[in-house]
Amino acid sequence: MEDKGVMIGLETHIQLDTESKLFCGCSADLSDEPNKNTCEVCLGMPGAKPRTNKKVLEYALKACLALDCSINSEMRFSRKTYFYPDMSKNFQITQHETPVGENGVLKTKLGGEDREVRIKRIHMEEDPAKINHVGGGISSSNYTLLDYNRAGIPLIEVVTKPDLKSPKEARNFLQKLTRIMEYLGIYDPSSDLSIKSDANISIEGGERVEVKNITGTKGIEKALNYEIMRQKNLKKRGREIKRETRAYSAAQEITTSMRQKESEAGYGYIVEPDLTLLRADKSLVSEVEQSIPELPDKKFERFVKEYGLSEEVAESLITDKVLAEDFEELAETHDHNILANWMSKELKKTLNYNEKTYSEICGGKENVSYLVKLLEKDSITDLNAEKALRKVVEEGISAEKVVEEEDLLKSSSDEVDGFISEAVSENPGAVEDVLSGKDGAINFLVGQVMKKSKGKVDPKKARELLEKEIKE
Repeated sequence: MEDKGVMIGLETHIQLDTESKLFCGCSADLSDEPNKNTCEVCLGMPGAKPRTNKKVLEYALKACLALDCSINSEMRFSRKTYFYPDMSKNFQITQHETPVGENGVLKTKLGGEDREVRIKRIHMEEDPAKINHVGGGISSSNYTLLDYNRAGIPLIEVVTKPDLKSPKEARNFLQKLTRIMEYLGIYDPSSDLSIKSDANISIEGGERVEVKNITGTKGIEKALNYEIMRQKNLKKRGREIKRETRAYSAAQEITTSMRQKESEAGYGYIVEPDLTLLRADKSLVSEVEQSIPELPDKKFERFVKEYGLSEEVAESLITDKVLAEDFEELAETHDHNILANWMSKELKKTLNYNEKTYSEICGGKENVSYLVKLLEKDSITDLNAEKALRKVVEEGISAEKVVEEEDLLKSSSDEVDGFISEAVSENPGAVEDVLSGKDGAINFLVGQVMKKSKGKVDPKKARELLEKEIKE
């Protein structure tokens, strides 16, 4: 729900899926042994000369075009000076005066209402080293470890105008932004890469507070909910809301004060003298634009129009790029309505329950195809198809093997007749209740049939046969 008087702006840092770092040839693999992927450049040694990774510029251009930004034909890097151990050279190379793109927009929806969030700028910068405070937090740890494998990892930063009005809206924005980056192929949610946001929040026209390093979409909503409540409580008590920078603790779900908010002048920005002017000429921009695939909004519109899907089902499918692609491929050989409903509901529900993504299940497309084919032929009940799916997701077993080993296919006509007869003969009281018109009695008998058949009889069919058997 929108909270009047709340203004939120996000600065979202997206680690890009590249093979090497932004200003050197070191591997960008964050899973390697700490401090293995380092060199004179990413460690900031005197005299070391950086050079720009062209792929990062192309990825940044993709992001700008996808978010309708105006592209700057010329751009420079700058030094952002600060003294902290995560940057051994005591400055971060970023873009200050001229970013890659400016004045874009991301359209989102909240409560059925269409919204537009203005994008102030998108720029490239390097990630600092990873800091690990051992035995506590930033102010209470026993000691601190640094991993410079992350120093120099390429980032793009997406900075919004203060257009977001609630934590829920901020979460929706981040979810959609993440989805677009995944579709563009510049961010892989299944990798060690991350998306982190700094949130600027003010309420009722008060001072702006920045909350740093919030990871993920759930985190942004929790951090903002806490910070807004904290500021409201200060207002109620007549206390001043100070302009400051605060840290978010995901473990405690609270924010704590770090320092008074710096001004941009405090960072002492200067143009980076060791890197040349970058040019994004029309041919490069055109080449990048042609490489952009169909993005989520367009895919959503096409799924609704081409396949006749409901907006709810189409939205569920397009939230996962790989799942959406597999749906389209399987729709060529399957009933697309059965397929779409099953993938968007049963499959997504099982994945969410197990906190897994579609890409994480082995043989996703083949397993889906096998189970949907059985459903199309009416060879398996919905209940047993779901049972097989749970095994696939939880244990990594193929759907065909689960169905075979657990004998999940529908019972034959003779078997079904046997289950019906047993349920009727073993429960005369329930039969009398059915004949006397008591609601619920037939459901009890259906349950008995389902139990005896281990879910291998369709409940609707069992009900029809029971009613027929009892009346006769």
